[in-house]
Amino acid sequence: MDRALKARLEARFGDVLSGPLRQRHDETEIRIAARDVPDVLRALHDEPAFEFQLLADLAGVDTGDHMQVVYHLWSSTSSDWLRVIADDLSREAPRAPSVTFLWTGAEWLEREAYDMFGIRFEGNRDLRRIFMPPDYTSFPLRKDFFLPDDAARSPGAGSRHMERSAPPSAVPAGTVRRSKA
Repeated sequence: MDRALKARLEARFGDVLSGPLRQRHDETEIRIAARDVPDVLRALHDEPAFEFQLLADLAGVDTGDHMQVVYHLWSSTSSDWLRVIADDLSREAPRAPSVTFLWTGAEWLEREAYDMFGIRFEGNRDLRRIFMPPDYTSFPLRKDFFLPDDAARSPGAGSRHMERSAPPSAVPAGTVRRSKA
């Protein structure tokens, strides 16, 4: 656990953190609003106190109540990985600023988060489907995504249309859907 990193993060970003700074083993985690992503990530990337030059991962998250974008960063100035969570994106129209201006490789990661969760990254010049067909209308990793019913396991028995999505209020928070495999 890098306590010096914690002190630097709190001193620099204390006014924009939307939750407590957390540390566990070799991970440090901060939460920010999506509107603060460009400024915070630019500072983490460019300022000598941080120098988080490697974006190892970017992922969308559906909590059931709201959407998030999670960034995993690495720096040679710290023994900790840094997890930055852009919190409280709207479920109806999730949007976050693109970070392709810092890491060009983020373009593919943002496309994946768009394709699976429907998160639109403003500023990404090529935000289109990467796994699903271009005319696909749903987002398969969202919690309100319908799975085929059990009748679909036998040929010709039918299934519900998988591209129909339920309104978020129709799916109770914390609902976990499991297949009977």
